[in-house]
Amino acid sequence: MATSTEKHKDINRLDQALQILREDMTDPKSQSKFYDIFLNTNYFVPNLDKQEFDGELELEEGQVLPLIIESEGNDYLMLFDTEERLKNWAGDKVTWVSVPGYVLAATTMPPLHWALNIGTEFSKRFVPDEIAWLRDVVERCDQAAPVQEQQN
Repeated sequence: MATSTEKHKDINRLDQALQILREDMTDPKSQSKFYDIFLNTNYFVPNLDKQEFDGELELEEGQVLPLIIESEGNDYLMLFDTEERLKNWAGDKVTWVSVPGYVLAATTMPPLHWALNIGTEFSKRFVPDEIAWLRDVVERCDQAAPVQEQQN
């Protein structure tokens, strides 16, 4: 399991943006940079192995069952920005899918929370209101995209 002693050489753009955001959580520039990087990063989302359900669970081709962890009465979707961080947290035998942040934002519904990079000094928990705001941002960008394409 990775801890706060994780080597600083492994700091990536998302980590840097989170560090800057933590310095002043109310700074719009820091918020914008962090959330922009978050939405445009691919995440490793651990899955449950459907083999463990002995046929009790029917999934269609391509469907997965993401791992949801309950903590303090809330359900958390676990997200990791590197495969190494995922494996440090879950072990080498973990199965996962890669999902872009903007897809997570567009498809996550309340009351689900997110837990990013748990077990590292760069962990962050996202609450439903924050996720709903990100979903709104993605929807507005999707609506603006056809207009931009027409202008080009």
